Amino acid sequence: MLRAEHLVKTFTKNEKKQKKIQFNAVDDISIDIKEGEIVGILGPNGAGKTTLLRMLGSLMKPTSGKVIMEDEGVLVDDERIIKQTIGYLSGNTKLYGRLSTRELLNIMGNIYGMTKEEISERIDEICKILNMEEFIDNRIEKLSTGQTQRASISRCLMHKPKLYIFDEPTLGLDILSSSAIVEFIKNERENGKSVIYSTHYMEEAEYLCDRIIIINAGKIIYEGTVDNLKQEVGQENLRDAFRILINKEGVDYEF
Repeated sequence: MLRAEHLVKTFTKNEKKQKKIQFNAVDDISIDIKEGEIVGILGPNGAGKTTLLRMLGSLMKPTSGKVIMEDEGVLVDDERIIKQTIGYLSGNTKLYGRLSTRELLNIMGNIYGMTKEEISERIDEICKILNMEEFIDNRIEKLSTGQTQRASISRCLMHKPKLYIFDEPTLGLDILSSSAIVEFIKNERENGKSVIYSTHYMEEAEYLCDRIIIINAGKIIYEGTVDNLKQEVGQENLRDAFRILINKEGVDYEF
């Protein structure tokens, strides 16, 4: 469904004495996301996860490499078409606090060229999917953290995307709010949608993901199932397996 071929993203940073050096935040990564699967993108802070997600979502141009999406049997690399097929939730999405979630979704529907009837029907569907009946008409600035995150996710659903990219969707949420979002993601997979899911919560990744991709210093260091990784490193859960793998890379990582 979505394929990334040899993605590289190079940045420049300042070192001591004003010396500038270049480094690859993403360094020759190729992945293939299939229809109806959840793929976890895992790694320590600074590994390049968010940069990778932004390139996969066509929000950032790679220095080299390309992203290709299969749309009804046709391979396309047009950024505009790819964006129309994706629902992207970043880790620092800001919403207009003075709007209600319903007003926000109306704006999103207009952006996507939907009719008033289509917008109204879709808002009702999303409201039920994310259980937002109690607060959909409240101003966003008055919502709880969990409600605000559901409002943010709701805007990604308006155009019925085939693929979701979620960057830390449950970060900082209480267990009830995070569970609701996790179950929503699981249900979307059962509806045939694909999900690229970045998280630091290993229990979520173990529960949700069909495959995981672990990156460090911009490179893939593991790609496969959770069970295979646990077998390879001799651990019973993903949290311990991840820590051992990352520590082998020379990263002193503790949860």
